[in-house]
Amino acid sequence: MARGLARDHDEKRAALRHGAARYFARHGFDRASMTGAAKSCGVSKALIYHYYPSKEELLFDILDDHLGALVAVVEAARGDGITGLIAAILGAYEDADAEHKLQLDALTVLPVDKQAPLIAHQRRLVAMMSDAVAAEAPGLTPNRLRAATMTVFGILNWFYMWHRSGKGLSRAEYARLAGDFVRGGLRNLT
Repeated sequence: MARGLARDHDEKRAALRHGAARYFARHGFDRASMTGAAKSCGVSKALIYHYYPSKEELLFDILDDHLGALVAVVEAARGDGITGLIAAILGAYEDADAEHKLQLDALTVLPVDKQAPLIAHQRRLVAMMSDAVAAEAPGLTPNRLRAATMTVFGILNWFYMWHRSGKGLSRAEYARLAGDFVRGGLRNLT
């Protein structure tokens, strides 16, 4: 008879995802190993392989969880306009710098069939931001709308590279600044 799942199965997977994401981001996915990920998570190599049969499966789960959660947060904030979306995205990025870095750096190492659902999440995020940009600046041509949408993501996606917690603006203050900056810029585009 097969054993059932442990009561803390989901919590263990979440801890492994987060710990492995930090390890992969710090060392580079291509140079990282499952042994190193296990050690970084404080678990045995056997335990990490119990949950994930390969490094690529672990990466997929990290990115799928991160992007899926991000889509859910942004969908919940859709009625709050572009400033609400910006705040929601920056809030979701908090404590997810490693996952975000892996999204930017390692998604393409996965096989195409594993990339497809992750790219679908990304496209959903872009579509929701594009809708918010279009609502703020309804006269934009399709090319300018795409450029403006990707500019907003440029403002948000690199925040983790330069921001240091406890120094300068808080994440919430930066979200307000970025929202004001984007809205002001969009008003000048129309």
